[in-house]
Amino acid sequence: QVQLVESGGGLVQPGGSLRLSCAASGGTFMTYTVSWFRQAPGKERELVAAIRWRPGMTVYADSVKGRFTISKDDAKNMAYLQMNSLLPAYTSVYCCAAGTTSTYTYQGSYTYWGPGTQVPVSS
Repeated sequence: QVQLVESGGGLVQPGGSLRLSCAASGGTFMTYTVSWFRQAPGKERELVAAIRWRPGMTVYADSVKGRFTISKDDAKNMAYLQMNSLLPAYTSVYCCAAGTTSTYTYQGSYTYWGPGTQVPVSS
């Protein structure tokens, strides 16, 4: 049973940067797609970015292209989300998910989910 845990969230000012981490235990990311989702207050959860572990192909939501970068570390079995030029509208709970899927936006195709980490963007 794979367990995911996010870290790195916290209050950040508009225009600031933050790097979120997703650690897996009980298994490896090697055969999975790992994605970051976010859910803003009063809104539905949405895909932010996804990475297919092999060959490392990435996908981004249009709203974060050029601001966010998803990456991985094979040796550490971790995924990351580097977030730059943050906007107040990005205030959300960010969570990582893993599944053997190529339908990145379909949340039902992900088997494992982390509990999420809060990212308030505010001055």
